[in-house]
Amino acid sequence: MGELVAGVDIATANVRVQVHDPSGALVAAASRPLPQPVRSSGGRSEQDASTWWPAVRDCLGECTAALGERSSGIAALAVSATSGTVVLVDRHGDPVTPALMYDDRRAGAEALTAAEAGARRWARIGIRPSAGSGLARIARLASDAPDEAVLACHTPDVIGWKLVGRPVATDSSHALKSGYDAVAGEWASEVFDALGVPATLLPEVVRPTTVLGAVSAQAAELTGLPVGCEVRAGMTDGCAGQLACGAVDVGQFVTVLGTTLVLKGVSKQLVRDPAGAVYSHLHPDGVWLPGGAANVGGAALSDVDAAELRSLDEAATERGPSGVVNYPLRGEGERFPFLAEGARSFVLGEPADRVDEFRSRLEGVAFCERLAVERLAELGAPAEGPMRTAGGGARSLAWCRIRASVLDRPVVRMRDAGTALGAALLAAAGSVHPDLSRAAAAMVPTGEVVEPEAAEVPALEASYQRFLAELRERAWL
Repeated sequence: MGELVAGVDIATANVRVQVHDPSGALVAAASRPLPQPVRSSGGRSEQDASTWWPAVRDCLGECTAALGERSSGIAALAVSATSGTVVLVDRHGDPVTPALMYDDRRAGAEALTAAEAGARRWARIGIRPSAGSGLARIARLASDAPDEAVLACHTPDVIGWKLVGRPVATDSSHALKSGYDAVAGEWASEVFDALGVPATLLPEVVRPTTVLGAVSAQAAELTGLPVGCEVRAGMTDGCAGQLACGAVDVGQFVTVLGTTLVLKGVSKQLVRDPAGAVYSHLHPDGVWLPGGAANVGGAALSDVDAAELRSLDEAATERGPSGVVNYPLRGEGERFPFLAEGARSFVLGEPADRVDEFRSRLEGVAFCERLAVERLAELGAPAEGPMRTAGGGARSLAWCRIRASVLDRPVVRMRDAGTALGAALLAAAGSVHPDLSRAAAAMVPTGEVVEPEAAEVPALEASYQRFLAELRERAWL
């Protein structure tokens, strides 16, 4: 077909499409807004799933129009979206229920049933069903399914159906928290039986990068894509973001520092965490992607005025390590790198001033990052080499330098490491590049290396040990 690939990112608030050449250069991009989910008390979070396809269609059309004749060279595309968002569709692939979003938490009863019915399986594969899992949401939708509902779909499945013109398989990444056992390669049938979900409602599951089908003549007319363009299975937005940072080979890890702290990597073996804080996606090549998401992160600075951040960053760099230890959690409860429903923020000592207090927050998040790295290593997934990083927090050079010093290893700030690029890498693996590893080597931009401050390492090490001691004292570790 050609050598261009497209990545589709369906986020909560918008759709973004990027087209890349084999070297990773961005040759076209477009975005469209999506309606905000309807959220209300009781954990409700729903979105009109019928808005997804028009937004994707229009983004693809804008990109192909900008490329002109060159659009005929788009060889493949893949779609990534939020984890655990599900909807029921009819025989035409049109949604017949609202989409229950990744943060809809009304299915608590279904989650309890699922946890009990599949207890042995969950212990074996390291997954813990919750009200926030796609599995519980599928059960909730199925309990009151319209007569015309024929299939439970994740967001990419709806788009794949429209592109190919028939039902497509879901990928093992989006299916992971929806009741799919990636170790055995099967749906947890005993759990769905206990929940009263018919097997016919569940889609086929394939590994990411698998060819799901080809763009139909009708979809080609609507989008400008060439007929026959491959539609390949994607991964969740978190996994795609990891790939976009170049963390695709065993031992490579990435921290995404946004509102929360997310750490993900690649390991040879499935990581089983008895505490349930770590879970693992299946890598397209058969290895594993362990990781977790903390409640602490960039939210630690949510009360700091944006105009003040730069000056505080500079002052914190000049000041050096703080004299206090700060766990800057907003709200209550932690989920990674430790599980503690009653966790709350704490400060050990009295900050000297505003700069000292600010610096202690940056260090506190870095301590959580190091604890996460060490926890994964204990479970059999050690990080090797530099720590890649992306997200809003990675834009702070001061914070990256602190993190490098706490980790005592270089931190590499990755540029343009978004979900759409990760989806494009998945599209490229097997189409314009032989595999995912070589696609990432060719297409992921080179990052900026931030080295540790050797003079600060001893003081930060002492503060980190005080941090660990306090967690143990509070019985959170």
